Amino acid sequence: MRAQFVLSEISVGLRRNLTMTFAVIVSVALSLALAGGSLLVREQVNTMKDYWYDKVQVSIFLCNKDDQDTVKTCQKGAATDQQKKEIEADLKKLPVVDQIYFETSEQAYKRYKEQFKDSLIAGIVKPDQLQDSFRVKLKNPTKYKVVASAFQGRPGVMAVQDQRALLENLFNLLNGMNRVAYVLMGLMLVVALLLIVNTVRVSAFSRRRETGIMRLVGASGYYIQMPFIMEAAIAGLTGAGLACGLLVSGKYFLVDKWLSKKVLLINFIGWDQVVTVLPLVLVVGVLMPAIAAFFTLRKYLKV
Repeated sequence: MRAQFVLSEISVGLRRNLTMTFAVIVSVALSLALAGGSLLVREQVNTMKDYWYDKVQVSIFLCNKDDQDTVKTCQKGAATDQQKKEIEADLKKLPVVDQIYFETSEQAYKRYKEQFKDSLIAGIVKPDQLQDSFRVKLKNPTKYKVVASAFQGRPGVMAVQDQRALLENLFNLLNGMNRVAYVLMGLMLVVALLLIVNTVRVSAFSRRRETGIMRLVGASGYYIQMPFIMEAAIAGLTGAGLACGLLVSGKYFLVDKWLSKKVLLINFIGWDQVVTVLPLVLVVGVLMPAIAAFFTLRKYLKV
């Protein structure tokens, strides 16, 4: 009998405040979709870091004859064979070095032509304008400074370049976008909480006579509160379900069906990361409105 009464009160409350309940559902759905999306973007950035940082190299560009007048370490002209052998030998001694590749200017020019074969700038650069270089793969890409400090400014070395630095701009951009998403998520959560609190207040005010009578005849505070808390929880759960639907749709249509076919150089997150986020979204969607309703109703039980 009690369960039937609670369910009937929930149904009445949802129908009576249909517009505000709909607003709660939409705001909860958007805020939790942003929250889940932010978590997935963070996972995507970490996945990209793990994938690309394992592939980045440190490039040691050697002097050629054209660098003689522009680079201090190249004043004696192109790097000699003896300098190349010494650099390679010193690289092999470093414990952070995993593999070493030597690329001649001719090989660099061939790779350049392949990369820009359809571009107007393909014929601007000549083979003798490019440098010989050592491509160094590190066991730990974060140890770039070990190589840079050992070879930067050395005679015969034109420059030391860390490819990891080129990726940092991309990752910083993604992290910046993620922080913006967190701010928007926070604003949407505040809006959702205000709507939940207002909806509960209106519902409690419209049924103040019934709750007053129930209190006078000895009904417990928990029994009086339960319909209101359940109304908020159901609205939150509905919004969380919509948020999960948005996240799943985004993964399937945006990532799997479009981005993964257009952007082949990125290792995108899998469904396992998405499935991990969905239960969290559902739990927050239920608890947040329920807790907000519980604290909002405390003043209305003092009759």
